[in-house]
Amino acid sequence: MNEINEDRFIVSVKVGPKGQITVPAPARKMFDIKEGDTLMIMGDKNKGLAILKDDAFYALMGGMMSNASDKNK
Repeated sequence: MNEINEDRFIVSVKVGPKGQITVPAPARKMFDIKEGDTLMIMGDKNKGLAILKDDAFYALMGGMMSNASDKNK
């Protein structure tokens, strides 16, 4: 299954024998993922997996932390 436009896409990937997947080229281009970049994989048993670039992950977590500290004031 492959569906791609300029803002979003859905593609299928296969897990290899070592548990690895390849991030499809459209995703690497859209999210500016380059060799050597670090990706964060988050999982929830009921909701599935999410993959973020580490800078996006830390920005998200920083926003959550600042929102939590704002609520405690």
